[in-house]
Amino acid sequence: MTSIRQAAYAAALLLASLFAFAQVPLPAGVTKVTSVEGITEYNLPNGLRVLFAPDSSKPSTTVNTTYLVGSRHENYGETGMAHLLEHLLFKGTPAFPQAWIEFTKRGLRANGSTWTDRTNYFASMAANDENLEWYLKWSADAMTHSFIAKKDLDSEMTVVRNEMESGENNPFRSLLFQTIGASYVWHSYGKSTIGARADVENVSIERLQAFYRNYYQPDNAVLIITGKFDEVKTLAIVAREFGKIPRPTRKLQPTYTVDAEQQGERTLTLRRAGDTQIVLAVYHVPAGPSPDYAAIELLSTIFGEAPSGRLHKSLVETKQAAEVFGFAFEWKEPSVLILGAQLPSTASLDTARASLVKTIDAVATDPISEADVDRARTKYLKDFERTTSDPERMGVALSSSIALGDWRLFFLQRDQVRKLKAADVQRVASAYLVPDNRTLGVFIPTANPNRPPKPLLVDAAPLVKDYKGDAPVVQGEAFDATPENIDKRTERVKLASGMRTALLPKRTRAAAVNVRLVLHLGDEKSLTGMPPLGPMTAAMLNRGSAGMSRQDIQDAFDRLKARVGINGDNTAVTVSIETTRENLPEVLKLVAKVLREPSFPASELEQLKNERVTEIESQRKEPNAVARLAVARHGNPYAKGHVRYEPTFDEQIAEINGVTVERIRAFHANFYGVDSADFAAVGDFDAATLKAQLEQLFGGWKSKTPYQRVANPIYALAPMGQKLETPDKANAFFITLARIPLRDDDPDYPAFLVANHIFGGGTGGIVWRRIREKEGISYGINSGMNANSFEQHTTWTTAAIYAPQNLERLQKAFAEEIGRVVKDGFTADELKDAKAGLLAQRRLARAQDAGLANTMAFYLELNRTMAYQAKVDRDIEAVTLEQANAAFRKYVDPSKLSTIYAGDFAKAAK
Repeated sequence: MTSIRQAAYAAALLLASLFAFAQVPLPAGVTKVTSVEGITEYNLPNGLRVLFAPDSSKPSTTVNTTYLVGSRHENYGETGMAHLLEHLLFKGTPAFPQAWIEFTKRGLRANGSTWTDRTNYFASMAANDENLEWYLKWSADAMTHSFIAKKDLDSEMTVVRNEMESGENNPFRSLLFQTIGASYVWHSYGKSTIGARADVENVSIERLQAFYRNYYQPDNAVLIITGKFDEVKTLAIVAREFGKIPRPTRKLQPTYTVDAEQQGERTLTLRRAGDTQIVLAVYHVPAGPSPDYAAIELLSTIFGEAPSGRLHKSLVETKQAAEVFGFAFEWKEPSVLILGAQLPSTASLDTARASLVKTIDAVATDPISEADVDRARTKYLKDFERTTSDPERMGVALSSSIALGDWRLFFLQRDQVRKLKAADVQRVASAYLVPDNRTLGVFIPTANPNRPPKPLLVDAAPLVKDYKGDAPVVQGEAFDATPENIDKRTERVKLASGMRTALLPKRTRAAAVNVRLVLHLGDEKSLTGMPPLGPMTAAMLNRGSAGMSRQDIQDAFDRLKARVGINGDNTAVTVSIETTRENLPEVLKLVAKVLREPSFPASELEQLKNERVTEIESQRKEPNAVARLAVARHGNPYAKGHVRYEPTFDEQIAEINGVTVERIRAFHANFYGVDSADFAAVGDFDAATLKAQLEQLFGGWKSKTPYQRVANPIYALAPMGQKLETPDKANAFFITLARIPLRDDDPDYPAFLVANHIFGGGTGGIVWRRIREKEGISYGINSGMNANSFEQHTTWTTAAIYAPQNLERLQKAFAEEIGRVVKDGFTADELKDAKAGLLAQRRLARAQDAGLANTMAFYLELNRTMAYQAKVDRDIEAVTLEQANAAFRKYVDPSKLSTIYAGDFAKAAK
């Protein structure tokens, strides 16, 4: 009977959804184009396309404004122009002169991104008619009335250059884009979206304005609105605000450059500072809209996935590499597939490179099997369903498909993946994975070249003509995510096993459910000398269980459409689950098996140790990692071996190398159990059934070592300033730290929360406005607090990236702003905006089921309900200007901050 009722309920929701789409009245001039799987497209007379993907079950709204312009459209001297323009659009319009500040004040999570074929502007907000209307007005005004002013270009150019330098710090990104650049001869895909330094530094404002006027027009844009919103009201607002923009008279010129088929293997070598080695191979493949591209998606998994992938088996399992990867760029025009490996410094690059090439070339004699395709397809379809179940992810995914030619390609590719056979994937692999089509770090002459197919442009229109797709995703209930309603709907009970539970059942889109399970481990005495066994044991759990290999476990989770993450530190293990109502029972059975019956294979431990050591080695010369470790170690009073000791990079490597299977088995046997565990679930499930299953799966599983939280009392921190050299790094990092006697239920907490937000907690913060917006010193700067819920020991930091030659400018600007705040205080307008922004952000956070489950699990240990959040909300609203100023002055003394600067200052001084 239960399944019959569920089917009837789903059918009713589907009919209601279809009826709603059919009933949306159309404003004058607006036409309905098509509806596919619950998404409806409308057209305005000026050419603007509008997509509605409503979902009333999630109390948030997301807007994506996508312009069909990216780095592919840039001409000689214009590289990086599309990305520069993305930055400048946020500088405001005459009607909206301070966009970033308004975003922060209204609690919007907003940003922009530029890629090869599109520029996208994203904003997510707690469902609110007023904020949605405001954002749509801004988006419409920004389309044709943005300042794009010389003064903003001058300051933002240095910010973009700072972002560019940050990318140059990363060896993988540098190697990736240089290798892609070597693989193209003529096409703009061979140029990084961030642009050439000379173009970014020298582009004229007139050229940028012309680029803006040409591409930022309604006939070159698509507006996507997902989540909870009033469709009738919203369509009227869109028609009113965007409809008044005239249709442009200019005609956009199509792009037609296509590289000829590659006629021989190309090589590239990059030499620079670093500790890890990377080898990758780039292959030209069909364009994203091509029917053959679906096979490319599966090939990236068949080769690059761990542990099933061919590269993992040939390189990682043989200890030639620490990890492997495979991914493709889904571009509108002929694209690339990237396959590669990362190696520790002690491994042989020549050996790994030869194995990489041999493994890929072997596809000619070791063809793709149906099992390979089934496994990759299962993973692809699982990820696809996760996307369609989340309005935010859905909006971004549609934006990407729009850049390919049409949003319906998103569903069409899924259909193509469903139909793929091994023979189809093998045909594509045989055509494109050939030596003559490869760009690698070596040159190998060959007497008999094997040419790939000629690259072709693909027109998406005939592919999606009359396309209908599947039935729309079933929506859930409209849920008001207030603290009061969350508490009203949540059942909290301690099970006989000792596990504390917080269960919030509600109908969700696609019957999604999010779970957090936290196992607390040991006490201060028993855990001494154990690091890093806590995180290493947790990382080994899903690498083998009784009768199941790592691959078996991963395949099972994929079949169950489950995303399961297991993470641990020295004192706890956290299991994160995202699945559906139908699959939750089987997922929990498998999670219980993984937790209770791990097999800890020795071969997997060696792979894990290799991965972790390689990760640490890669951080040794990274300014961010070097600075953060130095500031964390400063003043640390704990002895080596204590769980709160901060080890050096060398100590971390030595600890990992000392881990054995025997030590991990003993750690698991002594510390794992659920008698002090916390479990929270939010989403579509039956609470009574879930509680019974938890008792069945975990009853009687007790830890041999009782849990008692390891205290973290505040300790004295002498002020300190230190410069650390990180040679050959174009970007530098700055961080300050203060340890303050504050707990998150102290009377001062709401006032300091507001004060931090004013100073640097958002994109409208004081240091952001001065250092990012006014002077263009840093791509990003912010302040933040890690509030302690147990002891009066909260950490407060400010961090920024910048060019090493701008160190003195950064120091001066930061000192002036923090000094001014201490001396003169905040303003009434800053207080008002900060309170509004903070409250909106907190409402948005409660609307995210995964985050809410995490919060509820954490609150179980504290014996805290969401009433705490309601109180903090009220206290934030009541914070006065005097209280905010007093809190900042009480806890932030500029003369007592510990500050670290890491970068290549020696080179900058030359």
